[in-house]
Amino acid sequence: MPATAHPSTAPVSFPIGPPLQPRHSLLQDPSKTPLVIVACGSFSPVTYLHLRMFEMAYDYVADDSPFEVLGGYFSPVSDGYAKPGLAAWHHRVNMCELAVKDSTWLMVDPWEPSQPKYIRTALVLDHFNEELNGGPNGGVLLPDGTRRPIRIMLLAGGDLIQSFAVPNLWKEADLKHILGDFGCLIIERTGANVHDFLLTNDALHIHRKNVYVVKQYIHNDISSTKIRLFVRRGMSIKYLLPDPVVQYIKDNSLYSLPPEEKKDAAAL
Repeated sequence: MPATAHPSTAPVSFPIGPPLQPRHSLLQDPSKTPLVIVACGSFSPVTYLHLRMFEMAYDYVADDSPFEVLGGYFSPVSDGYAKPGLAAWHHRVNMCELAVKDSTWLMVDPWEPSQPKYIRTALVLDHFNEELNGGPNGGVLLPDGTRRPIRIMLLAGGDLIQSFAVPNLWKEADLKHILGDFGCLIIERTGANVHDFLLTNDALHIHRKNVYVVKQYIHNDISSTKIRLFVRRGMSIKYLLPDPVVQYIKDNSLYSLPPEEKKDAAAL
């Protein structure tokens, strides 16, 4: 996430909670680079588009790339991001957990959302790198018994990438760190010409060999903003996000009009 959203200036300590473990702990093909994919965002709520982004990235990597995917993580932003419509962090973590409960490779990391202040994306990726590669048992096990460092890569939509060009929104050092040291899988979005943007944006062009553009063959524009609006208007959100997430939103009265506004609307 960008640098302007009430960032934490305090030193970041690693780790918090139990150590992270990739879903697959053994690299099957020693000729490949082990890869963990991380998506940062609000996920308020998580939708089928967010899940599909991971699956599209997985297919892209599996199709003749130098990487082997060990796992993927949702890393919801903390409440310190202070974005309108942002449900409390524990709700967003719970919804993400429900969304991935049947996945064989997707997980949720509660470290970032549990922080009291907003944590910049570059520091979140540092957290994953420290958790997965730090210490004597860091990295992934190879068939010969040796270990290899895991590559961490950011998963993002074309709209997020276009925000890289907004003046003063991202720290230049953060962009260099994210793109140069980690890399990025970009999912094409409707109306966002990612290839043109790669050519015209200096930071992306310099690190273009670390940027991988994933084509979206079936366009999916489900928006968390629209989901929240549908809930407020009493409209159905079924088939837009997993059923357990739909039920969680209902059970916890998330995104609906406050009682006083419901009374005012009924009186009109």
